Amino acid sequence: MAPSSKLHIAMFPWLAFGHMIPYLELAKLIAQKDHKVSFISTPRNIDHLPRLHPNLVPLITFVRLPLPWVDGLPENAEATSDVPYDTVQYLKKAYDGLKELITRFLETSDPDWLLYDFVPCWLPEIATRLGISNAFFSIFLGSTLSFAKPHSAIDDRKKPEDFTVPPKWVSFPTKVTFRLYEILRVFDFVTGNTSDVSDMDRLQEVIRSCEMVVVRSCMEFEPEWLQLLEDIHGKPFIPVGMLPTTEYDNDEQTDTWRSIKQWLDKQEKRSVVYVAFGSEAKPSQEELTEIALGLELSGLPFFWVLRMRRGLADTEVLELPDGFEERTKGRGVVVCISWAPQLKILAHDSVGGFLTHSGWSSVVEALQHERALILLTFLADQGFNARLLEEKNMGYPIPRNEFDGYFSRDSVAESLRLVMVKEEGKIYREKAKEIKVCSEIGKNKTSSWTIFWVTCKAIDVKQNPKKV
Repeated sequence: MAPSSKLHIAMFPWLAFGHMIPYLELAKLIAQKDHKVSFISTPRNIDHLPRLHPNLVPLITFVRLPLPWVDGLPENAEATSDVPYDTVQYLKKAYDGLKELITRFLETSDPDWLLYDFVPCWLPEIATRLGISNAFFSIFLGSTLSFAKPHSAIDDRKKPEDFTVPPKWVSFPTKVTFRLYEILRVFDFVTGNTSDVSDMDRLQEVIRSCEMVVVRSCMEFEPEWLQLLEDIHGKPFIPVGMLPTTEYDNDEQTDTWRSIKQWLDKQEKRSVVYVAFGSEAKPSQEELTEIALGLELSGLPFFWVLRMRRGLADTEVLELPDGFEERTKGRGVVVCISWAPQLKILAHDSVGGFLTHSGWSSVVEALQHERALILLTFLADQGFNARLLEEKNMGYPIPRNEFDGYFSRDSVAESLRLVMVKEEGKIYREKAKEIKVCSEIGKNKTSSWTIFWVTCKAIDVKQNPKKV
């Protein structure tokens, strides 16, 4: 095996920035080993990705595939953040329409490896037919993947209530599961939608058909879940680390950060609550009102990055309570922008806690800077992430009604004060430091080992094609 051999690795993430950004982080690590990466997405999404460091530009090529138009999908919508939740099904249908284009690209570019997301369940078969080594790269944690049915198991989960307990193939006690209000919001992931294939079926088919699964996780954080997955699926589940987000600064972002920093510089160390719910999670108007009034009642300084709508097609535009900004002026800031320098905000010494939707990229960004977590879930895998963090005492969930998810301004205020200043919340402030160590291990050791392992396997297969 020639250790100097260089590879060409193609990547095809789902059209959500919570997926594309981790894929890009893995692409950067691969490129740092001098391998070539073809990062495949749609034109508008590629234009909105963070800039690469000049040293990586020659090694990472962005492949632009035009997204087919489908009835029901708004014009220029190419990412989940561009559309309301109930329109994402049409985005999946359009994404499936890329099948012919990506097949043509794979036939002509001859990559050594293909890494794909859970949505293109038709892609493993194409890669195998073309003789391309391939893997499902999951941005979901192992604990989340464990809810997908193993191929040999019988799955009798039919009702939302069936997903509020761990599946029967999980062999150890755990709190990691949906709450009823969480599964009710996204139950179409089981029942299916206009895209003709349910998310659960897509996930299960991709796991069944791929050669191996690469997981955005590390053994130091969830060893029991990663081992369980290998046992029940009978194939490798390889952790590549937490993949904390990295950014290469550009001039367009400088002015935005400068104005934010001026306000943060005036606050006391670790006193500010940073509030942000990612590019997809959108509270209802009632939830937004309770969050705002809870921040007001807490008496704590806060910096809130608020998205009022999900794309131009979203007609339900949120509004802050009357007089809220005037009453909290000086103590709190609300900015309604599509992009915020989250890494820089979380790294600032004045920030002590993060009120978050529990999206894993945001969680990792917060914990690498030792910020305590207050958890408020909305969609997708956020509930699983929150349960796992709660189980490990790494995050405090705002108390909610188990059936409809209702929470009050009082519970928001009390949760913020508990985690930020009270003695009984000290455990959350201390635990944040522990996962920082895990994040560094995942970034520096596990990822390097995994890339080496994948690289060696790919070279071996390429040099010995009879093994395919």
